[in-house]
Amino acid sequence: MRGWLRRRRASAKDRFSHSSVPVPAREISDSLSDNITELRTMFTLTPDLVIRTFESKFVEGSVALVYLTGLVDKSSVNNNVLRPLLSQQSEGPASIYDLLSVGKVFNIYDFHEVERQILDGSSLLFIEGRKEALAVETHGWPQRAIEDPQLEASLKGAHQGFVETGMQNIALIRRYLPNREMKIKEYWVGDRAPTRVSLLFLADVVHPEVLQEFEDRIKLIRIDSILNTGELEELVEDNPYSPFPQFMMTERPDSVASHILQGKVAVVVDRSPSVLIGPATFASFFQNVDDYSTRWLVATFIRLLRFMAFLVATFLPAVYIAVISFNYEVIPLDLILSVGESRERVPFPPLLEAMIMELTLEMLREAGVRLPAPIGQTVGIVGGIVIGQAVVQAGIVSNIMVIVVAFTAISSFIIPNYDMASAVRLLRFLMMGLAAMFGIIGIVIGMMGLIGHLISLESLGVPYGSPLAPVRFSDWKDLFLRLPLWSMKNRPASARVVQSKRQGDNRPRGDGE
Repeated sequence: MRGWLRRRRASAKDRFSHSSVPVPAREISDSLSDNITELRTMFTLTPDLVIRTFESKFVEGSVALVYLTGLVDKSSVNNNVLRPLLSQQSEGPASIYDLLSVGKVFNIYDFHEVERQILDGSSLLFIEGRKEALAVETHGWPQRAIEDPQLEASLKGAHQGFVETGMQNIALIRRYLPNREMKIKEYWVGDRAPTRVSLLFLADVVHPEVLQEFEDRIKLIRIDSILNTGELEELVEDNPYSPFPQFMMTERPDSVASHILQGKVAVVVDRSPSVLIGPATFASFFQNVDDYSTRWLVATFIRLLRFMAFLVATFLPAVYIAVISFNYEVIPLDLILSVGESRERVPFPPLLEAMIMELTLEMLREAGVRLPAPIGQTVGIVGGIVIGQAVVQAGIVSNIMVIVVAFTAISSFIIPNYDMASAVRLLRFLMMGLAAMFGIIGIVIGMMGLIGHLISLESLGVPYGSPLAPVRFSDWKDLFLRLPLWSMKNRPASARVVQSKRQGDNRPRGDGE
């Protein structure tokens, strides 16, 4: 776990060893005109910057209100800041802090913090004769309403998804975890456009080393800005060359709450509608929030279906190529006659035949994603039917190959996590190449390499293959099977939690008990 951190620290040291010493931020002057001049110098070509100067009977000297008009709530500025300060009615001496009827007011003393607060949507009050400014929380940037998540639809779960405002996403999570032990640590990542990154965890459950590892990796990031959660994931993951995701990303607050209760750490990135969760294991990408809302027998069947779909989506085209090219003796006689008749007019070897269909499928998939929803769905269905029928009639591919590719595509759609499904799409081509070169032996080699790679991976120092490698039988209750909730009394040991107990004896009892 610390090897990754040492490498990143050495890299950061080499990269910034010759960087110049940062210039100290200029302090706020007690002259209001000098402060306004400094603001206009900082924010040149900024037509949305508002600087309003006025006199108030509650303050000695002139006052300047500064904000960016598109990032503040104008109603809050007018009613909670301007109106109290410009009011002519007075019921005795009043402090300016008492007049401002907003949630948070605090002092700042340098222009570096002034710049950050203005760009973050706060309104600033500069007062003649004071070497400080008052930052008033009046955030009101454009944002969309809470909607149903697009990538993680739920049948029986909640229909709330994250939005692009970090504090609102934290509030959604708090609705599921109203507990004082849920702590939040905030960091600013990015030198040119800082982004607020918040770590959420249960202080009495999460392992201190896992939390410290996550914090250290975030502190080592040196970049202009982080625009979305995917960029942060790539900068903190253990193995950047692995096709497998080493952190989970979700759009659902109930899913985040479930993982936090398991002892994991959630990362909320401001301006991104996705939340990062770590540490992650391979098995966690096949679990879904609906698994715990349905009967455990049904959830077990569906989960087994997902693991089977992973194997089919990864190996089925490779098995077809290996059997047709090398190991055709394993095919029953009646079936091999049917396959031979289907491939009679196909001029290409099985690998090229499979590549044509797989690449066509990937292009149709991407076309469906980029087009508007109604058109994209139509293009995907109609394009698949028309192209599949046309290539078979033209003799480019066989009927059997169309069936194999269709079954493979359906299997990849069953995998609930998009990042894991994307990894399977890449692995499929690798297995097809090994099958074309070595037949069944190549598939076995590829499978052994895949298992070895999964065992070697880590996520925040936690083995990626857990609870299979290393074996933790206590976690198998929620692995391939989803046993009843009352039987899962402890948190997963894979998360290295401090407090493992999560429930007592909740087993249902009959009338006679």
